[in-house]
Amino acid sequence: MTQEKIDRINEFARRVKAGEKLTAEEEAERAALRREYIDSVKASLTAELNNTYIQEPDGTKHRLPRRKK
Repeated sequence: MTQEKIDRINEFARRVKAGEKLTAEEEAERAALRREYIDSVKASLTAELNNTYIQEPDGTKHRLPRRKK
């Protein structure tokens, strides 16, 4: 996600917080940007957890187990 997109999300947030109504097109753009942001955060967290190991007291290391859905 680029900084321009994050700035656009923040612009929408400031406008809504100030009490301004967004047009239908702006609402759709805001929703799409939010979804993209959430997806990028989830992907980043997943990548971080996939490279995380637990070290046991005996010195052995193993990956975090995946949670069942």
